[in-house]
Amino acid sequence: MPLQLAALLLATVYDVGPGQPLAAIGSVPWESLGPGDVVRIHWRATPYKEKFVIGRQGTAAAPIVVSGVPGPAGELPVIDGNGATTRIQLDYASEGRGVIKIGSSSIPPDTTPKHIVIEKLVIQGARSTYGFTDDSGAAQTYSANASTIYVEKGENVTVRDCELRDAGNGFFVASSDAVASRNILVERCYIHDNGNVGSIFEHNLYVAGIGMTFQENRLGPLAAGALGNNLKDRSAGLTVRYNWIEGGNRQLDLVDGEDSSLIRNDPAYHASHVYGNVLIEPDAAGNRQMVHYGGDSGTTANYRKGTLYFHNNTLVSRRTDRTTIFRLSTNSERADARNNVIWLEAANGTTLSLLDTDGVLDWSHNWTEPGWVISFGTFAGTVNNDGTTVTGTTPGFCSAASQDYELLSTSAARNAGRVLDPAIAIADAPLYEYVKHLDMEARPVDATYDIGAFEYALPGEVSGFVIDPDRRTLRWTPVPGARSYDVVRGDLANLRSGGTTASCQTMATALTTADDPTAAPAGGFWYLVRGSDCGGLAGTLGPGHDTPFGAACP
Repeated sequence: MPLQLAALLLATVYDVGPGQPLAAIGSVPWESLGPGDVVRIHWRATPYKEKFVIGRQGTAAAPIVVSGVPGPAGELPVIDGNGATTRIQLDYASEGRGVIKIGSSSIPPDTTPKHIVIEKLVIQGARSTYGFTDDSGAAQTYSANASTIYVEKGENVTVRDCELRDAGNGFFVASSDAVASRNILVERCYIHDNGNVGSIFEHNLYVAGIGMTFQENRLGPLAAGALGNNLKDRSAGLTVRYNWIEGGNRQLDLVDGEDSSLIRNDPAYHASHVYGNVLIEPDAAGNRQMVHYGGDSGTTANYRKGTLYFHNNTLVSRRTDRTTIFRLSTNSERADARNNVIWLEAANGTTLSLLDTDGVLDWSHNWTEPGWVISFGTFAGTVNNDGTTVTGTTPGFCSAASQDYELLSTSAARNAGRVLDPAIAIADAPLYEYVKHLDMEARPVDATYDIGAFEYALPGEVSGFVIDPDRRTLRWTPVPGARSYDVVRGDLANLRSGGTTASCQTMATALTTADDPTAAPAGGFWYLVRGSDCGGLAGTLGPGHDTPFGAACP
């Protein structure tokens, strides 16, 4: 029998919650979990006030999974570290660093946890003002830099479909000279209201590892009065794609791997990829720089000294004073910035600078308002501007007021981009788009890139059309780019006889369902559904659909 199949056959499912075999998270034998084991934490009306360590290994085919089971209205189970207890059978250090800890324990015996999945949970309550009971039964308080999930060391760790809030750091990954955390994926998570009041040292995410990917996440503002960054990264092999990142001292602070020579010596340390994101800078929100790349330790020899590939992002600044896109720490740091929209919602182009004082910037096919400058200071770097900047007073968003940053059909950003740097692999091309919120969809394929995080496409033919058994409810599959749908009805008898314009009757404008209470004639009704974009421009029907019906029909 193959070993992978044997592991799955031996795996155990632990159900926790009301009416389940286990009433408490602490009843799970965390110290002996193995490949394929699944811990299912069922929703209940009150939070689980418990904490634990994961110090075991799964496999690629049979990971160890900790999964929330949502409630009747989709509510995620809540694990709250404030007042939490710890399973007595566990024994691990740094208990005050997180509600869920991964790696470094005595019981279970120390190892590097591998192939771990945490999903569908709300994890909260790790602040220095909160207390808990440790694995010896003693009362403790959290450290200032505590996090909802603290990865002290781990490999192939996935956190998805979670909400991480109310902690010093929302999510923390550590590495050292001896061991580096590797292959960490955070996707479809809502991470917000973390950080400490008056402190620049704690963040929504603070990570250091090799192979870090953040995608489809909603990174919201930090806690009121917190001065940290939204995503602070000290990694090699960083990919940030298809996220919504709003607020923070900086939206992205990508600096040196100060604690790990393994990170600094990894070849991927010198290339970081940021694409397909929406970055929002609130007014008066700390530093005016939106993205920092290079280092901050002061040991410039350890800075990234590579390239930030920054393409097909949409940046929105609400500042009424100045905005700076990039701070590149030294002239050994380079940014390749192309196909990005940079829009100043509350100011004009004269308040925008591309850089701080240093670095090499390759600037191509970006949209901005006119009047920008290279730097507001004494600039010592280099800008390679190929003269392809597209300027205007507005990018042509569907609705900036409602934060709908997809493009109108009339936008000057349409078909105004360019091909990516040849050094970028196809895997780091913008193949998808962020869907508000916590999802993504395939980016429409066009001969030329649109500028920004979203590609315009006229809605295509609607598919998946069905009529419910009640014979009045119509349903269909959403079409990319469609914001509304026209539903047209006609008498089937007229259609069979060739049809006239009089046989068409516009029934409704709907989302993905429509209701027709009218009793059908003996021959029945026919229906057509067509999507329209955010500007009201109608999409297409299948070949020949509109021919018999005349101008009054779609």
